[in-house]
Amino acid sequence: MRYENMSSFIVMDIVRDAAAFEDTIHFEIGQPDLKPSAKVKKKLLEAVENDEFSYTESKGLVELRQEIVSMYKRNYNVNIDKEQVILTPGTSGAFLVAYTLTLKHNHVLGLSDPSYPCYKNFASMLDIKPCFMPIDKSSDYELTVEHLKNKKLDALQISSPCNPTGNIYKKKNLKELIEYCEHNNIAFISDELYHGLTYEKDANTALEFSDKAFVINGFSKYYCMPGLRLGWIIVPKELSRQAEIIAQNIFISAPTLSQYAALEAFDEEYLQEVKSIFKERRDYLYNELSDIFEIDAKPDGAFYLWANVSKYTDDSFAFAKELLDSIHIATTPGIDFGANKTNQYLRFAYTRDIEHMKEGVQRLKEYLKTR
Repeated sequence: MRYENMSSFIVMDIVRDAAAFEDTIHFEIGQPDLKPSAKVKKKLLEAVENDEFSYTESKGLVELRQEIVSMYKRNYNVNIDKEQVILTPGTSGAFLVAYTLTLKHNHVLGLSDPSYPCYKNFASMLDIKPCFMPIDKSSDYELTVEHLKNKKLDALQISSPCNPTGNIYKKKNLKELIEYCEHNNIAFISDELYHGLTYEKDANTALEFSDKAFVINGFSKYYCMPGLRLGWIIVPKELSRQAEIIAQNIFISAPTLSQYAALEAFDEEYLQEVKSIFKERRDYLYNELSDIFEIDAKPDGAFYLWANVSKYTDDSFAFAKELLDSIHIATTPGIDFGANKTNQYLRFAYTRDIEHMKEGVQRLKEYLKTR
C-alpha cells in the first residue's frame, strides 16, 4: 500500500496529550501565537459582508497573485509573471502540485535528514522514492553538491530557513546546488515558508538563480495566518498551464475568504514588528537552553531551536514524554524529522511569549538538577 511508509506526526500526539494539563508550557507546535495584521481581519470581514463564497479560478485571485509578484520584485528584485503563481490550500497543496509536476511513479526525490516529515509522506502517497542525505553541523545543516554526487535523483527539495534547525542556506551554496541540478536535469524545489522570519541575515529565494526552480511559500508563519490555510507555488512559465490543471483536480481552488484576507497580509510595518518579536524570543530561549543542552547553531531564521539532549538520554521520544508527564513541558521529539541521530534531539519552538517560556525554562532547569 502507498501509505505503508507514511509516518504520523508525533508532535500532533504531543499536542493532544498536552491538552490534558491546564498548565502545559508549549514548545511543541510550529504555530505563531501572534495575530495577523489588523488589516487582514478587516479585509476578511469585508469579504464575508460581500458574500464572497464562490470558487475563484484555480490559480487564485488575480489581485492576490499580483500582490505576490510585487512582493518578489520588492524583496528580491526578481521578476515573475502572475500566471506562474498558483494559490494553494496551505503549502501542503503546493507540495502536491510540485511533486505531481516534476516526478513520476518510482522517481527519486532527494531530501535532507533531518527535514520536514510531510515531504516523505507526500512522496509515499504518490509512489515516489525518497532519498535521504544526512546533514549535521559540519555543513551548517545544508545539503551541498557533494551530497548529491553519485545519487540518481529526479528532484531535490530543500527548505531555507529550515524546519527543524532554523538554518538559512548560504547564497553561494544555494546557487551551486541549483546549477548542479539544472546541469543534471534534476528539478529543484525550494520550500521558503519561513522567509521573512530571518534575523541577522536575509534568505535568498531560489528564483534569484533560476527561472526553472519551483518555489513554495505561504501565509501560515511570517504572516501569522495558519488557520486560513493558504499557500502558493511559483512554477516555471512553461508549466503554468499544467500546474493549473493539477490544481483544478486536486483542490479546485484555494479557500476564497482566505485569499481576500491575504490581500492585506503584506503590511510591511506590522511584519517588521512580528520579526522583531520572534528575534527577541529566539535570543532569550537560545541563551537559556544553551546552559542546559548543546545547541549546534544559533538559528538564523524560522522559530525553532534544535537541541542536542544526548547527555540526558538516547531516546528523545521517551524524554519528551517524560518532560510532558513530569513537569508539563511539551516539546517535539527529533525522530519526527528523520533518522539521522534524531533520537538525540528535541525541537523547541519559540512561538509563545517570553513570560510563558520563562516558566518552562525554570521548570526544566529545576527538573534536570535532580534527574
